[in-house]
Amino acid sequence: MKQIIGIAFLVIGIILLCLAFNSYHSAASGVSRVVTGTSTDKTIWLVVGGVLGTLLGVGGLLTGSKKT
Repeated sequence: MKQIIGIAFLVIGIILLCLAFNSYHSAASGVSRVVTGTSTDKTIWLVVGGVLGTLLGVGGLLTGSKKT
């Protein structure tokens, strides 16, 4: 059961990182970087969520249930 949850977190994390990549390269984010010097809040939260989801997924897969 832990492996299924780990896979789900991993997939969600990868999807969020892909969305963050697309958001970073959008026109709105480009304007924000020119004006403020940083990316938009949406992009930052997508990166944070993607990294956390990926780490939780990998952690769940590595510490999955071990049958003895």
